[in-house]
Amino acid sequence: MAKVQVAEYKGYKFPSKIIDSPSVNLLEGICYSKKTLSGDDLSQKFAVLEIQDKLQALKAKFKKKSEFATPKASIPNIEPEKISPTTQLPETWRCVRTLKSQLGAVNAIAISPDGTTLISGSDDRQVNLWNLKTGKWLYTFSGQAEAVLSVAISPDGQQIASGNVDVYDGLRLRKISSWQMDTKKFIQTFFYLNSAYSHNGFVNSVAYSPDGAILASGAADNTIRIWGRYTGRVKRTLNEHSDAVLSVTISPDGKILASGSADKTIRVWDVKTWQQRYILSEHLGAVNTVAISFNSQTLISGSTDTTIKLWNLQTGELLSTLTGHSTAVLSVAISPDGKTLASASRDGTIKLWKLCTRELLQNLSGCNPVAFSPDGKTLVSGGNGGSIKIWSQFTLDSGLSGEWWEVLGVNQSDRLNVVKLAYRRLARLYHPDVNSSTIAKASMQAINRAYKEFQQQVI
Repeated sequence: MAKVQVAEYKGYKFPSKIIDSPSVNLLEGICYSKKTLSGDDLSQKFAVLEIQDKLQALKAKFKKKSEFATPKASIPNIEPEKISPTTQLPETWRCVRTLKSQLGAVNAIAISPDGTTLISGSDDRQVNLWNLKTGKWLYTFSGQAEAVLSVAISPDGQQIASGNVDVYDGLRLRKISSWQMDTKKFIQTFFYLNSAYSHNGFVNSVAYSPDGAILASGAADNTIRIWGRYTGRVKRTLNEHSDAVLSVTISPDGKILASGSADKTIRVWDVKTWQQRYILSEHLGAVNTVAISFNSQTLISGSTDTTIKLWNLQTGELLSTLTGHSTAVLSVAISPDGKTLASASRDGTIKLWKLCTRELLQNLSGCNPVAFSPDGKTLVSGGNGGSIKIWSQFTLDSGLSGEWWEVLGVNQSDRLNVVKLAYRRLARLYHPDVNSSTIAKASMQAINRAYKEFQQQVI
């Protein structure tokens, strides 16, 4: 082996080959490195650099593969979720009709026992009758000088009662009036003893007993009054609340009356003796609404404290508290099968809950009050600007049928832009690009036919 010639530069020994090189900068750099890094430090430094080099090489390799596999894009391309034909799709609700004849806020609604007729009372002094299926206005009961705050229909569907404000000799009188449903004739006013009024305060709620023999009313004078339906005479006055009575309801088995009040309590009464069974005082605000399930086992209340509470009606035990509303809960309704709860709050939202699991199912845009039809397939609610919304239950895998306006979920008299919006909304649900089920294909065809029929009428 040939011996390497060694020479010195600035006290360091280098091969003569390097010393003789014209690159002085190279020698200076090596000398500086030897001064700052010696022995183990120098070996560690080069080891780290070697690892970094390998990492950079791996990154470059990975980047090259990624660029080859996926084109670079500034905005991610998110594909619509495909719905499998075998997927069990959840039930949902959509607004199929909006009634806009009311000139003031809708305060109360009721649905006839046969599910064909809707009754509404509002600030515009009117009690209106509507065909629930078509949304057609049927009749207006007149005679109220001011707002109608509450309405009810007798169980036989023959009588309507309303709590309203009337004016007589300059006095604002709080009255309960009744009409015959079939003849549309006024029947009577429920006068308290020899007075000219029914209550000495706004009549916030009225409810018939299941047998239709009595009518209960709750008012701002802190009282509940029990009236004979046919005589119009007061049978009893319940005085236990210390503030306005906001809601009254009688259980479907006819045994219990429940009342909610601004005094933050719920009082439960025995209908046979009219004795108070117990008081519920868990709410932190006014109890605006109470409802009883169709099996007469569960009491549900909604409050200004934004909560909904479920109670065992027989024992008064608190079963659950539902939270989710951000403002006062003004109305609750239970579906006839006892599976779904609808609640409406002051913020203009309606929430649908699955009662057995307490799960929130859906949020709807609507207002107080709310009511289910007897078959549970229709939900009616208040809307903005004195309107009433009619909601229908459906599943994404159920076909659409009916007249063109029923398929599109609009009113027959709606304007072009409203119908277009409804068509586009349905297309987003049923178009083959987002829903590959067989039923969706048939539904999309029905939607297209309905929209084409509408366009022909416009032309």
